[in-house]
Amino acid sequence: MTPDYVRDFPLASLNTFGLQATARQYVRVSDDSEVVQALDHARRHSLPVTLLGGGSNVLFSQDIEGLVLHMASRGVRLVSDDGVMVTVEVEAGEPWHPFVLQTLEMGFYGLENLSLIPGTVGAAPVQNIGAYGVEIKDVFSGLTALDRQSGKLVDFDAAACAFGYRESCFKQSLDRWIILRVRFRLSRQPSLRLEYGPIQQRLQLLGIDSPTPQDVSNAICAIRAEKLPDPKVLPNAGSFFKNPVISSEQAAALKASFPSAVLYPQAEGRVKLAAGWLIDQAGWRGYRKGDAGVHQHQALVLVNYGAASGAEILALARLIQDDIKRRFGVDLEIEPRII
Repeated sequence: MTPDYVRDFPLASLNTFGLQATARQYVRVSDDSEVVQALDHARRHSLPVTLLGGGSNVLFSQDIEGLVLHMASRGVRLVSDDGVMVTVEVEAGEPWHPFVLQTLEMGFYGLENLSLIPGTVGAAPVQNIGAYGVEIKDVFSGLTALDRQSGKLVDFDAAACAFGYRESCFKQSLDRWIILRVRFRLSRQPSLRLEYGPIQQRLQLLGIDSPTPQDVSNAICAIRAEKLPDPKVLPNAGSFFKNPVISSEQAAALKASFPSAVLYPQAEGRVKLAAGWLIDQAGWRGYRKGDAGVHQHQALVLVNYGAASGAEILALARLIQDDIKRRFGVDLEIEPRII
């Protein structure tokens, strides 16, 4: 089928910040052929292309003078099963959390710690999304992407994706690759990751001594619901800043000056800081300027109280970055994609 192109399309309902922005043209694509047709259309009309998934990790700072290509492909397929491990292939437009719940219903385990993360499957490898001790790279089997330069389909394994903390090769080349489907290696036998204190505390509170993967998913959903505001109630894009990774020497100096600093040792002598702690210590939690603000219960989350523009939220983020740099000598990196 030929996809429909809509002019001057409002994007407020397609981003979790609820930001008012207009796309010069918009198209919703549901399969590979429609993706190719949309790219050909953009090429013929000299339109820059902006890829959009679930809209949960973007900030529109202005109207989009080009074509917004909205990935809406659906489908979940079992491609291999040896009785212990399975490989599941998922179309890029599948919403992430419903897919996680589907794997649990099918008796396929490994994604339970990534429950209730917003967005789509296709966006997950771009960020190497992670939570509570698990990242995409830990359950990743491969993916198929369209190379916009050559027009060819290319299969990636984990090494080719160059996964890092909230990083991948796709994040560094957003204008080149369109992820079409992702494959995950999951287990029929549970191997629970419970090392994070909040998970253990929640399970103890529920009186669960021998948790199942579904119990872990339920616990994490409850924790996230308490910790992060629901975008449908208070528009936001989740964690707005990455947790900075610094040298052990800088971490030691910071700990000496601020004994309550939250630090997580990493590989190669590096140390990860809790960005939320930095922002909270600097007094930004609950700050509001107009309708752009910092959530009152979670300093890592910037929110839109109603009519904030993307430019206003970005301006607030820049103020926070400058203040954290001045106070702690630490650079905060914005996590959402600024468009």
